[in-house]
Amino acid sequence: MRKQLFAFTFLMLFVLMAFSQSGYLIKGKVKGWHDTICYLGNHYGKYQQIKDTVRIDKDGNYTFKGKEALPGGIYLLVFPNKVYREILIDKEQNFSVETDTTSSVETVKFKGSEENTMFYKYLTFISQKQKSVEPLRKRITKIKEDSVAALTTKKDSIKILQDKVTAVDKEVEKYKEDFIKDHPSLFMTAIFKAQKDPVTPDSPILPNGRKDSLFQYRYYKDHFWDNIPLTDDRLLRTPIFHMKLKQFFDRVVIQNPDSINKESDILVEKTKGNKETFKYIVWYMTTTYENHSIMGMDAVFVHQVDMYYRTNKAYWVDTVSLQKIIHRVNIVKPLLLGSPTPSIIMQDTLDKSMGLYDVKSKYTLLIFWDPDCGHCQKVLPKLKEAYDKTLKKKGVAVFAVDIEDDPAKWKKFIIDKKMDWINTHDKYKQYFLRDLYDIYSTPVIYLLDENKRIKAKRIDVEQLDGYIEFLEKIKEKEKKSGGKEN
Repeated sequence: MRKQLFAFTFLMLFVLMAFSQSGYLIKGKVKGWHDTICYLGNHYGKYQQIKDTVRIDKDGNYTFKGKEALPGGIYLLVFPNKVYREILIDKEQNFSVETDTTSSVETVKFKGSEENTMFYKYLTFISQKQKSVEPLRKRITKIKEDSVAALTTKKDSIKILQDKVTAVDKEVEKYKEDFIKDHPSLFMTAIFKAQKDPVTPDSPILPNGRKDSLFQYRYYKDHFWDNIPLTDDRLLRTPIFHMKLKQFFDRVVIQNPDSINKESDILVEKTKGNKETFKYIVWYMTTTYENHSIMGMDAVFVHQVDMYYRTNKAYWVDTVSLQKIIHRVNIVKPLLLGSPTPSIIMQDTLDKSMGLYDVKSKYTLLIFWDPDCGHCQKVLPKLKEAYDKTLKKKGVAVFAVDIEDDPAKWKKFIIDKKMDWINTHDKYKQYFLRDLYDIYSTPVIYLLDENKRIKAKRIDVEQLDGYIEFLEKIKEKEKKSGGKEN
C-alpha cells in the first residue's frame, strides 16, 4: 500500500512538474469583483490581444491555465470597467496574484513570481515619483503659459523647479541602471535597456579643424538598436518595440524612400532568422508605407513586397492575400515618382485622337475626373482658376481625361466651366484606366515633367504652384552644380 501511495505521489509530482515546465498556471483573487468575466491579454506592438478568458467565481477567484507556455511579454489581466493589471510573463509561469478594483499598484501582491514582485515594486516607485513631480510640472507649465506669471516670476525660481524635476528624472534613471546591473538576465532588464536611447559622444575634429557636424546624427542612427536585440521577440509583446520602430523611421532616418529601404533591410538582417521579429518589421513597413501621408513613400511599400512577398518570405500571408498584395504593387510600381507615365491615346470632343506624349510643354497636369463626381465639381473650377492665373504662364499644359462614359454630360461640363485645355475621354475603351493610373477615387492629378516623368501625384490644386516653384529651384541648383535632374 505504501509503495502504491509513494508511486501515486511521485506520479502526481511528475505531472505537476511537467505542467509547470511546459504550461502556464496563473491563479488570481480580485477583491470587489465576483461572478463576472476576466481576460488574459497581451501587448502586441501598438495593439492588445486577448489570449484567454475565464470566469471570476463568487469569492473573486479565477484561474488561467494552458498546456503550452506563454511566449514572453507584458500581459494584462483585464477586469470589468476596463480595470486592468499588467504582469510580466517569462520563465515564471506558475504563480498567483491578488489585487482589487482600485487603480493603485500598491495593492497588487504576488506569490511564486519574484520578477513580478520586483516589477510592481518599480511601478510603486514610479507612481510615488510621479505624484511628487506632477505639481512641479504643472507649476512650470502655468508660468510659461501665463504671461503675467512669467513676468512676475524670477528666472531663478523657474530654474529651481526645473532642477527638482530633473533630480526626480535622475532618480528614476538610477533605479533602472542599478536594476540592470543587479539583474542582468531578467526580462525587466531587457525592457529597461530597450527604453534607453544611445548616448552620443562628442564629435571628432576633422582635418580642416572643424567638428564633424554629422557625426552625432550618424552615431545615433547607427547605434539606435544597440540595446534592443532583434532576436528577442519578447519585446514585440510590449509597447516598446513598436514605439522604437516608429521613432526610428519617422524621426531618425532621412525621409526619402532610398534611405528608409536601406535601413529597413539592415534591420531585417539583424533579426537573424527570428521569425516573429522579422514578421513584425516587414508587416509594419508594408502597412505603414502603402498609403503614407508623404508623397512618394509608396516606393517603400513596393520595395517590401518585392523583397519579402514576391520571394515567399512573408510566411504569414495566405495565398489569396498574397495575390492581392502583389496585384496592388503591380499597379503602384509603374507610377512611382520619377517613373515615365504610362502612354495613353485619348479622343477629344471632336473625336480626334490625342496622345499624352504628344503634348509638348514644360509641365503637364494629367487629371482623371468624372462630371458626376461631387469632389470633381469643386476641384475642376479651382484648377481652372489656378491655370488661368499662374500655371499656364509657367508652361503648364492640362491633359484632362473623363473616366466615365457619358459624352453629353462631359461636354456640357467642359462648356459650363470654360475648360479651355486638352479635354479627352477613352471613346473606344482601349484602356483599363482605373488600374493603369491607380484611380480608386476622383479626381486624381499627376504632375509630369517635359519628358512625362511623374513628379507629383494625388497633389492638391492649392499645392501645385508652390510645388512647381520647388521643382524649378531644384533644377536651377542642379544646373549651377553641373548635376542632372533625377
